Amino acid sequence: MRRALRLPQRLAMLALPALLGGCDMVVMNPTGDIAVQQRDLILFSTGVMLLIIVPVMVLTVVFARKYRRGNANKTYDPSFTHSTTLELVIWSCPLLIIIALSAVTWTSTHLLDPFRPLERISPGRPVPAGTKPLEIQAVALDWKWLFIYPEQGIATVNELALPVDVPVRFSITSNDQFNTFYVPTLAGMIYAMPGMRSELNAVLNKPGTSEGYSANYSGAGYSNMRFKMHGQSPADFARWVAGVKAQGGSLPTERFVALAKPSEKVPVMRFAAVQPQLFDRIVNRCVEAGKPCMMDVMTRDMARAGGNPHDHRMGAGMPPGRGAAPIMGEKPTPALQKAPEDKGSGPNVTKPAKPGKAPGQLKPGDQRNRDLSALPSFLRGAAGAVRA
Repeated sequence: MRRALRLPQRLAMLALPALLGGCDMVVMNPTGDIAVQQRDLILFSTGVMLLIIVPVMVLTVVFARKYRRGNANKTYDPSFTHSTTLELVIWSCPLLIIIALSAVTWTSTHLLDPFRPLERISPGRPVPAGTKPLEIQAVALDWKWLFIYPEQGIATVNELALPVDVPVRFSITSNDQFNTFYVPTLAGMIYAMPGMRSELNAVLNKPGTSEGYSANYSGAGYSNMRFKMHGQSPADFARWVAGVKAQGGSLPTERFVALAKPSEKVPVMRFAAVQPQLFDRIVNRCVEAGKPCMMDVMTRDMARAGGNPHDHRMGAGMPPGRGAAPIMGEKPTPALQKAPEDKGSGPNVTKPAKPGKAPGQLKPGDQRNRDLSALPSFLRGAAGAVRA
């Protein structure tokens, strides 16, 4: 009876891999030239590494079978100590593979640099001279994506449209916390960081609809932080832009502040007009009225530094405060580097162990510091006996 039950269970287990047929390996099915090159890099690197992995796995089975205890025909040479041929194979093959992977990694790291302007539309199709890329500003919000088209004067939420075979330059930032901008069929993931501007140069080669999302956990609504990317012909893209403009609605500063508040499963939103310089104010952390821009603060701090390059460090120009960076980049002198007469001049800020007692001094060995012991009262007598 149990054997009869095991057969259907085994057949069901064997059928489970068939469900994978409903999955789409988007990384292996790219629609953009950058993603195609990244896919080819993955396949090449995997193939080269398999040149070591497959022989090792095969030889493991061969040796285990050949030298098993029950094999009467096995050969064993107890006097074997060295084989030049074997040493050459063992060392040369991995070395050649490392050289090949290093060369490919070095070249691809520079060729696929997201800040590098595109040099081709697709294999054999260079970018025409004088071609200006489409500018798109992507902003990660909680938990949605805002896309601003500065040249077209429009903006969308959770919807991205790209013309096919047209270079695109993304400027990417975040309004609140770290995220990653990732469309697997278009290019690799790029960090979206508050107060910073990242860049991605890419191109879409096939029309269709793909999905993009944030690949960096950023809170409760992270799993729904997704958007649709529509690949369109240039004519269809122009009609899409006209349709967005015809819908009316605008994105002023007040509307953006409300939009930036945490929300989940936000539907597609379209804006026919956008507050000028909104993206720059997001990067500089000064969207709200009356809030100073980060760039202005840094410029003012640099001016206060008086042109001394040694003062242009983290904390230069910052106001003093408890635990804050020193003003003008001045580094405090450590205690071990102070002169003997300079030590012990400041009051001890530790709370005295006994109420009503004055704070001790920083001077080592001062009798008043003995009153600052953190030992419980029932252990102080024992500690005194030990010192005696």
